[in-house]
Amino acid sequence: MHSTNMDQYLQYFQLPITNPVLVFAIILLVILISPLALTRIRIPAVVGFILAGMIISPNGLNILKKNSAIELFSTIGLLYIMFIAGIELDLNDLRKRKNKSLLFGALTFFMPIMVGFPVCYYGLGYPVITSILTASMFATHTLVAYPIVSRYQVAKNEAVAITVGGTILTDTAVLIILAVVIDSKHGGLTTAFWLRLVMSLLAFSAVQFLLVPRIAKWFFSRAATERTSHYIFVLFIVFLSAFLAQLAGIEPIVGAFAAGLALNRSVPHDSKLMEQIEFVGHAIFIPFFLISVGMLVDLRVLFKGYHALMIAGVLTTVALASKWISAWATQTLFKYTAPQRGLIFGLSASHAAATMAIILVGFKAGIIDEFILNGTVILILCTCMVASFATERAARRVAAAQQSKEQRVPEQGMLS
Repeated sequence: MHSTNMDQYLQYFQLPITNPVLVFAIILLVILISPLALTRIRIPAVVGFILAGMIISPNGLNILKKNSAIELFSTIGLLYIMFIAGIELDLNDLRKRKNKSLLFGALTFFMPIMVGFPVCYYGLGYPVITSILTASMFATHTLVAYPIVSRYQVAKNEAVAITVGGTILTDTAVLIILAVVIDSKHGGLTTAFWLRLVMSLLAFSAVQFLLVPRIAKWFFSRAATERTSHYIFVLFIVFLSAFLAQLAGIEPIVGAFAAGLALNRSVPHDSKLMEQIEFVGHAIFIPFFLISVGMLVDLRVLFKGYHALMIAGVLTTVALASKWISAWATQTLFKYTAPQRGLIFGLSASHAAATMAIILVGFKAGIIDEFILNGTVILILCTCMVASFATERAARRVAAAQQSKEQRVPEQGMLS
């Protein structure tokens, strides 16, 4: 009898751990410990979460495996990153700088494709359709390092604003390319396909930017004292918008960002509701997403032979180099400072969920092979780390410059 009880207790601790309560407790412990441990040695918390995910994953110590619960929280975290990026934008600044956002979006979209396609087609010898899809993967990026910008309170800097604005343009364009490539594989690029895509995008935009702001204004005025209801309403809009984006044939991240833009004027930046939104996101959902990114990484692919190592190295180099060239070109055109270029590069260099989604869809469709799939996993790890370090360094310098400027203004006023 005693032995039976012991066996039951031991089952809870068999690896990988499957008990949902214990799984959640371990994730929370990782979220608690990672920043405390790694900030002492000046490693950004973003990188710490990714490394922690690598350690606890089946490819590491096999403590946890990616189950439906982790996938759910990971998806919520990614949507939350895009939503916060949209709701924290200064729309007046964005409107003033929309041309700069469009130009940066064009640079960070076309430059990686122009560099990536010939490398994949001529250098690595892949077919045209594979080279197009892989090159489009270089163009997309995920705002993994955005929490760093938010923490240093430089989210309103022009370099950040145009990067976030450009991000949604590049991701939307890349996801449309994905739909086109997959349909071309199945011979579906008909007039009906293009008409359906355009009509669904127009309908989605009308709902998000005409209907949602009016609903939000009505709700907040009717439930002025219900603070909890305000937060639940915001979450509902985020996930409904993400779902509507899926119905429109685009990725949910576009819907989450659009939800942020739609609610931007209804949620003041200095309100209690904004504090709730940021607190819950940075405390739970976003760390969950970053840990799940780490759980994707399998360093064993580097030991599958020279070819696998070469593919991983080439993909990572092209991804980082093309994004740096785009950031440098943007800096040169708009006469930004070196730290601002660092912010643009850091925010746009990280590849994560959108990149993995594109490659997995291509792999399942038989367009992408195992070498590109494995190389992309290594690319995600390397770009997230480089982007996090670059953003941390640049954000610290931009924040210091802003603080110095703010201190000079009162001094000049006193002198005058």
